[in-house]
Amino acid sequence: MTRTPSLLLVCEQCHSQIRIPALSHRQRAICPVCNHTLLSQRNQASEKLLALSLSALIFLLLSLPFNFLTFKASGQKHSIDLPSGITILIEHDYLSLAIVTSLATVLLPGIVILGFIVLSLAQIKQQKPFYLPRLFAIVKALVPWSMAEIFLVGTLVSLIKITELADVAIGLSFYAFVGFSALTALCISQFDTTRYAMWLADGKPPAPKPLSEKQARRSIQRTWALLLTACILYIPANILPIMYTEFFGQETPNTIIGGVISLWESGSYPVALIILLASVIVPVAKIVILAWLNYSVHRQKTTSRKTRIRYYRITEAIGRWSMIDVFVVAVLVALIQMGNTMSIFPGQAALAFCAVVFVTMVAAMTFDSRLIWQQWKQLS
Repeated sequence: MTRTPSLLLVCEQCHSQIRIPALSHRQRAICPVCNHTLLSQRNQASEKLLALSLSALIFLLLSLPFNFLTFKASGQKHSIDLPSGITILIEHDYLSLAIVTSLATVLLPGIVILGFIVLSLAQIKQQKPFYLPRLFAIVKALVPWSMAEIFLVGTLVSLIKITELADVAIGLSFYAFVGFSALTALCISQFDTTRYAMWLADGKPPAPKPLSEKQARRSIQRTWALLLTACILYIPANILPIMYTEFFGQETPNTIIGGVISLWESGSYPVALIILLASVIVPVAKIVILAWLNYSVHRQKTTSRKTRIRYYRITEAIGRWSMIDVFVVAVLVALIQMGNTMSIFPGQAALAFCAVVFVTMVAAMTFDSRLIWQQWKQLS
């Protein structure tokens, strides 16, 4: 049985030095100060990651050429695959929505999967080409922006929204994309960044540099600036329509709250609650929590540290799920284009809301969690 030797690690979230014992299969070391997972041990982790990544890549390739969804209404039929859905958005001058959707659902997850394949192969063969550290840094940075599973949930929500209006058929590519999303999530769960960083450094544990007072001030100031930007963008994201529905020549604007209300009135209570949670409660909660955290480190509070780090991790985990509503709009716009009979167009709020999600994600990344545990005026 493979065991990791005893190591001295520096926690990346609280900067505590922790001596961890040798780990056996399926054991993990947790920081006693902030409860952050320092290191995990899985036998044949690289082989498993390679197998999962290759399977995910196959499912991704299978999800591209075949039919994804088919929409039938008033004697008309419209089918899309994933590439043609992006093309439809571009043809109707929704370039920004097309770029966001293609990057978050296909391109970035595909790059991450290819990165996993290269990294796992290199570790299995014990080869370290010159580009490997840069590739590792790129994959690590892109993982939070890989949103295939969120797009899948957004697609399911959009199907529930339109089943009362017309018949919708699911194609082969949809099932392949389900497999791709599930396998991508498994790959990410198998990818231990600390272990790969140690392997690239010839077994030397990563040692995050201590914060300086200048870096601490910069982190606090940037987080405040990003949160203020998110608050400003959140106003048009909720006031303006997120999409327009045209039905026999009559155009109806739909705001986020309006969509939640209409879903609730139609009896789709679970979907209404999902949209309310992801598009209203989560963005507001994330802004409020990050503002509270940033204020606490700005004022150098020393209380409730474990509570604060717990809330910080929650905001990191759930913030990206607010993209569900943006993906719902992208799917509906690409699928329902039947002229005056029935068409859906994105509203001004779609990009504003997308910007809110991105800005709050960057704000969470900019916020340095080590400031919860260290007073920045005493940093070296």
